[in-house]
Amino acid sequence: MTLINLNMNASRASEIKKRLVSLSAIEAVLTSNYMVKGWLDRNSLSMLYGPSNAGKTFVALDIAMHVAAGKPWRGLPVNGGPVLYIAAEGGAGIRNRLAAIKRDRPELAAAPFTLLPVGLDLHGQGDAMAICEIMPDESPALVVIDTLARSMGAGDENTAKDAAQFVRNCDLIRERAGAHVMVIHHTGKDEERGARGSSALRAAVDNEIQVTANGEIISRKQRDQEPPEPLHFKLRSVVLGEDEDGDPVTSAVVDVTEPPKKARKPLTGKNNVAMLALYDALRDHGETKTGNTYPNNRKVVLLDHWRAACDSHGLTTGASESAARQAFKRAKDRLMDLDEVREWGDHVWRVSGDD
Repeated sequence: MTLINLNMNASRASEIKKRLVSLSAIEAVLTSNYMVKGWLDRNSLSMLYGPSNAGKTFVALDIAMHVAAGKPWRGLPVNGGPVLYIAAEGGAGIRNRLAAIKRDRPELAAAPFTLLPVGLDLHGQGDAMAICEIMPDESPALVVIDTLARSMGAGDENTAKDAAQFVRNCDLIRERAGAHVMVIHHTGKDEERGARGSSALRAAVDNEIQVTANGEIISRKQRDQEPPEPLHFKLRSVVLGEDEDGDPVTSAVVDVTEPPKKARKPLTGKNNVAMLALYDALRDHGETKTGNTYPNNRKVVLLDHWRAACDSHGLTTGASESAARQAFKRAKDRLMDLDEVREWGDHVWRVSGDD
């Protein structure tokens, strides 16, 4: 081994030695390293993916603009800074989407956001080095690569070796800029199987976000914490002006929506028999009661009246009083588990209200 190699090894060993930490010096880290609290960490690698036309680029731009402006996203704290958005699928579409955000959200319009509408080859190292060289004067907090498919050059996203090379180049950009790097990616034919391509991609990222065709934003992976609850969105059209023929030019922005209400499954068997009996009991004996423990928009009925109606409907064929009571209790408990009925004291009512 040459003297030069020995000196290089000694220098590297000295550098590594400085990073050693004894157990006695280790304390809990209580400061949070978030960029978007609960969703994205600073100086990390993430992947935001979804099927075509699900709105993933709209969601990515929504996040990126809030990060650039340092404004809360979905009410969540943001530790933001400048953004570099690399739109490999660029053109008029991405410009109009940004113009729509500026028009609809003026509080974000002056954010330090830079668009780079070019395709890259992040399979080779040349373009990664070039991106590091042309970074804006102020290092970005977030670099978005939209999309992976248009940034792989001659690489194959399904090959672990090529995927690993792509990740290394993303890490190069991340380390040089001290930024969070977010990669926009597609699902395969089966959306439930996640992002397409080599599993090396998913293994490498710290945060993974799925955008579904049903307007959901789902955190699928958090490196060091539990994923937050899903969020929901819809796209709202924004008119930007008119084209040369006088026709409106539009794009869209992301609006917050509430989770859709779960459809109640139709009741079957004895559950349905017991519910039909409750309809009859409420019709014949229902009353409106006052007080915080009872609903103010529907009738309630005594449990005894409901049990008698269940007997009339033939809920049980048991010969004994005890068997009838047990059958009624089982039916009542099942309907309460299904959130179809509620009970308080000696009264009961339907959760969905009176017809």
